[in-house]
Amino acid sequence: MAALGAARCLFRSYSRVNHVDKKTHILTKCSRRALCSGTPDNTPSDRHDKPQFTEPAVQDILTRITGLDLQKVFRPIKQELKPPTYKLMTDAQLEEASQLAREQAKKLLKMPPVLPERKPINDVLSEDKILEGMDTAKYVFTDITYNIPHRERFIVVREPSGTLRKATWEERDRLVQVYFPKEGRKLTAPLIFKEENLKAVFSQDRHEDVLDLCLVQFEPDSSEYIKVHTATYEDLEKHGKYELLRSTRHFGGMAWYLVNARRVDGLIVDMLKRDLLQDAVSLVSLFHMVHPHSESAQEANSQQATGTDLIKIYAQKESQRSGYIELALQAYEQTTMESSAA
Repeated sequence: MAALGAARCLFRSYSRVNHVDKKTHILTKCSRRALCSGTPDNTPSDRHDKPQFTEPAVQDILTRITGLDLQKVFRPIKQELKPPTYKLMTDAQLEEASQLAREQAKKLLKMPPVLPERKPINDVLSEDKILEGMDTAKYVFTDITYNIPHRERFIVVREPSGTLRKATWEERDRLVQVYFPKEGRKLTAPLIFKEENLKAVFSQDRHEDVLDLCLVQFEPDSSEYIKVHTATYEDLEKHGKYELLRSTRHFGGMAWYLVNARRVDGLIVDMLKRDLLQDAVSLVSLFHMVHPHSESAQEANSQQATGTDLIKIYAQKESQRSGYIELALQAYEQTTMESSAA
C-alpha cells in the first residue's frame, strides 16, 4: 500500500507539472520567462556605464575594421563536388554580380552575439520525502509544445531523493537538443573543445574552425561558449595572428574582447604594418567609447584629435607598448610620403 501511495503521489506531481503551462497563461510574459531564464537583466546603470556590443555605433566600427575580402569570404571549403558553371557576362552584368556577391558577403560576416554568462538555475520546487528511494534514476518532465521559445520552456527534474527542481542549463540544452535537434549540434560536446586538443588545433591556425563549431554547439551565453572564445582570442593575441580572423564574422568579437580588456596595442601595430591606418584610428575611437574616463580618451576629447593624432595620444597616454606603436606609425607615414613622391 505504501508503494501504491508513493506511485499515486508521483503521478499527482507529474500532473501538477503538466498543468503548470496552462496556469501560466494568466501571468505576464516576463513572469513566464523567469520560470527558466537565469540570464541577468542589465540595470539602467549597467547599460549606461559603457556602450554595448549591439549598439549601432559599436557595430559600425567593428564592421569597418573587420574588412571585406571576397576572396577569403568565398574561399573553397570541403563539400560535395559539383560541376562548375560558366557564364558569359557583359561589363554591366559582371558589376551587378559583383555587387550581389558583396551583399551576400556582408550577410556572411554578420557578427555572432556577445552576451554575459547566464546565471545558474538552482530553484527547488518541492521536497517530497515520500518518494525518496523509489528509484535510482532521475525523472525529467519537459514541455514539448512547439510554439514556446526554448528559453521559456518548462523543464523540471525529479531527483531520487524526492526533490523536484528546475533543470540546470546543461540539462536544458541537452533535452532541447533531444526534442528539437539543431543541425550540427551534438548531445555531448566534441572532444576538440578540451584544453589540450584546442592547443593542437590552434597550432594548425584553425581558430576560425573552432569558433564556427563553437557557435553551433553552445548557446552564446553559456560558460562553455565564453571559455572557448576567450581561449581562442588569447591565443591569437599571444601569437599576433589577428589576420586569421580578418574578413570573418569573428573578427569583431575578438576586437571587442581586446578593447574591453584594454589590450589593443598588438592589434593596432598589426593594422599599421598592413597599411590599415583608418582601421587603427577606428579601433582607438572604439577604445575611447568603451573607456571614456581613461587618460587617453580625455586628452583626445580636449584636443578634438582625429586621424594619426588620435593614435599618438593613445600611444603616449594609454599604451603599454608605445614604442612599437610610434615606430609602426612612423614607418607608415614614411611609406606614404615615398609613395606620394613617386
